[in-house]
Amino acid sequence: MKNDYYKRFEAELKTAREYELNTGKKKTLLLHSCCAPCSTAVIDAVKDYFDVTVFYYNPNITDGGEYSKRLEEQKSYCKKLGIPVIEGLYDTKEFFTAIKGKEHIKEGGERCFSCYLLRLNATKSKADELEYDYFCSTLSLSPYKNADKLNDIGESLVKYLDNGDVIGAKYLYNDFKKKNGYLNSIKLSEKFGLYRQNYCGCIFSKLEAEEERAAKRAENEAAETADKENKGETR
Repeated sequence: MKNDYYKRFEAELKTAREYELNTGKKKTLLLHSCCAPCSTAVIDAVKDYFDVTVFYYNPNITDGGEYSKRLEEQKSYCKKLGIPVIEGLYDTKEFFTAIKGKEHIKEGGERCFSCYLLRLNATKSKADELEYDYFCSTLSLSPYKNADKLNDIGESLVKYLDNGDVIGAKYLYNDFKKKNGYLNSIKLSEKFGLYRQNYCGCIFSKLEAEEERAAKRAENEAAETADKENKGETR
């Protein structure tokens, strides 16, 4: 039976709200963001419960121009909301080292899982360094991302004292695609006129996306030709 990470997320929201009512201040959350569009719905879901800072760490985006474009879009969006952005180290070698030997694996498999680990581990480290209460990522918002795997990795990064207390930042369990999260991100992206990329970020996902679009175009063209032939429109 799969874990219901959204229920665990809701339980943490309740805990965070109780903390705010008792202390007059919010718990802090370091939110790893893959891009501005995905961050929209996630920030919308957590901003009333946490003092949020976005952590932009994405060495998987192997095109420097694309990386900068997404970063500036993230900064611009967060500025509108008054949310700070921390940029992590941009070194694509970190990504290629993390996925070495898995380059051939299609998107959604072990190559992606290694990328999840790379980015979540960096987020946990930064959260501990800056003494945040929680950390998590926007990644589970995407219908192409494995929420179970993301949460397993996030959970594995948390260490405990003998008495059960968490060492450093606590992981905020989540499945942000629930409750129409992905649809909400599309609506918010349209509202704010955000740039929405058509591939995840790495060169492998870009090539796969291009191949899929080319195959779809060929399929549509073949169907259109067949339809014209059936109607006797071809010469």
